[in-house]
Amino acid sequence: MNQVLRLTGSAAIGSTPIFSRVDLTLNPGTWTCLLGASGVGKSTVLRLFAGLAESVSFTGQISDPGRVALMAQQDLLLPWLTVLDNVLVGARLRGELPDKTKAHDVLDRVGLADHATKKPAALSGGQRQRVALARTLMEDCPVVLLDEPFSALDALTRLQMQDLTADLLEERTVLLVTHDPGEAARLGQSILIMTASGLVDVAIPSGPIPRPVDAADVLKAQADLLNQLRRQT
Repeated sequence: MNQVLRLTGSAAIGSTPIFSRVDLTLNPGTWTCLLGASGVGKSTVLRLFAGLAESVSFTGQISDPGRVALMAQQDLLLPWLTVLDNVLVGARLRGELPDKTKAHDVLDRVGLADHATKKPAALSGGQRQRVALARTLMEDCPVVLLDEPFSALDALTRLQMQDLTADLLEERTVLLVTHDPGEAARLGQSILIMTASGLVDVAIPSGPIPRPVDAADVLKAQADLLNQLRRQT
């Protein structure tokens, strides 16, 4: 997909406003990182793009992104299925013939080729998230929505997953909702803070993603983001 995606408008649940005056643009083939205080409406924006906000009343305009892949904070693996069958679950739910050859290739790309027959209970947290990433890649969608997918991981595994995901989702249009300023500084090609009065555009560090965690401008951007977020609360 080469089109620019845009959401502009306001949202509410019943008579309770969620956000207003939001104007968000997702440029094709780039990572947009969205930060903000809890409850400000970040995940609602993501669900609107995904078409999963049935209880939300939205007033405004939103681009049709076509088919999208969604990776959530929880891995949402089905415990009674093997790793391989979890990766193939999307095709089966759509009544399509599962492409096991492609699934094995994707598992190899995320470093889990030797775990295809295991159940999720036999995996570590980082391995489970890699299965979730493999499942996302199997959908082969040009637009990928990430809702804090690495927040429950330890610091080292989080960095490894950031690196892996940036590599495997290269040239996709990615919207990442995150509470982690360091994550946004490493991965954002556009970084926005969502506030009650709209979106604040934040300067990004130099260099391609994923940026080195210890680069001076990455550390500065992380500190600046944290300070801006503190001022919003």
